[in-house]
Amino acid sequence: MDDKYDFGLVGLGVMGRNFILNVADNGFSAYGHDLDEQKVKALKDEGGKEHKIDASTSIKTFVKALKQPRKIMLLVPAGKIVDSVIESLLPLIDRGDIIIDGGNSFFTDTDRREEELQKRAINFFGAGVSGGAKGARLGPSIMPGGSKSAYEHIKPIFEAVAAKYNGEACVAYLGPKSSGNYVKMVHNGIEYGLMQLTSEIYDLLKKGGEYSNQELHETFSEWNEGRLQSFLVEITSQIFVQEDDLDLSELGLLDQISDKAKQKGTGKWTSQNAMDLGIPVPSIDIAVNMREISALKQERTEADKLYGRPKVKTMDKAKLASLAEEALYFSFIVTYAQGLHVLAEASKEYNYKLDIAVIAKIWRAGCIIRAALLADITTAFEENKNLPNLLVAPNFVEKVQGSVSAARELVAYAAINGIPLPGLSNSLTYFDAYTSTRLPLNLIQAQRDYFGSHTYERIDKEGIFHTEWE
Repeated sequence: MDDKYDFGLVGLGVMGRNFILNVADNGFSAYGHDLDEQKVKALKDEGGKEHKIDASTSIKTFVKALKQPRKIMLLVPAGKIVDSVIESLLPLIDRGDIIIDGGNSFFTDTDRREEELQKRAINFFGAGVSGGAKGARLGPSIMPGGSKSAYEHIKPIFEAVAAKYNGEACVAYLGPKSSGNYVKMVHNGIEYGLMQLTSEIYDLLKKGGEYSNQELHETFSEWNEGRLQSFLVEITSQIFVQEDDLDLSELGLLDQISDKAKQKGTGKWTSQNAMDLGIPVPSIDIAVNMREISALKQERTEADKLYGRPKVKTMDKAKLASLAEEALYFSFIVTYAQGLHVLAEASKEYNYKLDIAVIAKIWRAGCIIRAALLADITTAFEENKNLPNLLVAPNFVEKVQGSVSAARELVAYAAINGIPLPGLSNSLTYFDAYTSTRLPLNLIQAQRDYFGSHTYERIDKEGIFHTEWE
């Protein structure tokens, strides 16, 4: 009888412990490793006698416990720690073994690691895992990319532990090299955009309609029963009625939370790389910017004292809620469109050969950006694998046409009343620019040629032209 283990996991923090317990729940023997004795003990205690699960603080003991080819997943912070863990494993593992980076590593780091490990005949791939601690335990969305032959060894485990949507596992081999980490990066960029938009609509309802937390809860709960059904709308509805355990006031917990939002970098990476690729993602860009602005709390407070703000003219609650639902739906579509546009361009630039319909499928359950919209997005890309942008998909044109007017009305209302709606404004501006046959950039071309002789093209004849303007 083989007493070795099917699966190994390094990093027994909350995500790692929950993921390895999920693996064990699904009938695979699993062995964990962490340098922290308390985390090792916690896994053993929680694993109990029901599963074949064990752990050790010794990296040698950990490696020896695994069946060959060894399947070792890392769930540790991105960056130097990943390289350090790989270095500690290399003297102990054999040719053909598999290392899986399950963290949010920057995609170029994944390419570098794969290239280095290939020289040693060690298989390596990145696998983005989304769903938070609860998802890791009960079923995340998993985005693997790298060696296809190596993935076949891990496929049964990943398909068993992944979230299910109508019986389909929310995991699929996405492509070569760093494709898995890249898709997870863009997933997180979209996540930034959706979170910013949701926060803006909350602010609008509170200031423009004087909604109480209970009313906000009821409104978002109702939306979650319709076309806005999504994980983020669902948890937002619950946040509004969460009581404050510290009982420092009669206010709910949300009203006691600081408005300085933090970030780990994946949204910024999406924004930066989209710019490198020449793909506009203003709804994601502004979401990153707003977290940076939020960090300037003291400066914002001082600046607030210097400028008068318009007195908000409140709107009928029912009307405001109706417009807000339509505008949020519109801006959600636009944000997905931008993220998927980046994926399509990156697929060509980095030779990932991504299937956008498959990506939308594995996002339908388990991940943070799961939403009812993704079923329609899947259909759009199944019908046209070369769809340049979600906004031109036949099954989305009517959805956008029916909701864009609400976005216009709310952006205008917010501007007059001094309520910042940068995410919604950027989504609307992106839409108007993307759907415009003629933009005023002809003037910019003339300016560039005027001061820098950068030349320009004409609309009435072929060729490159330059004018002596003075």
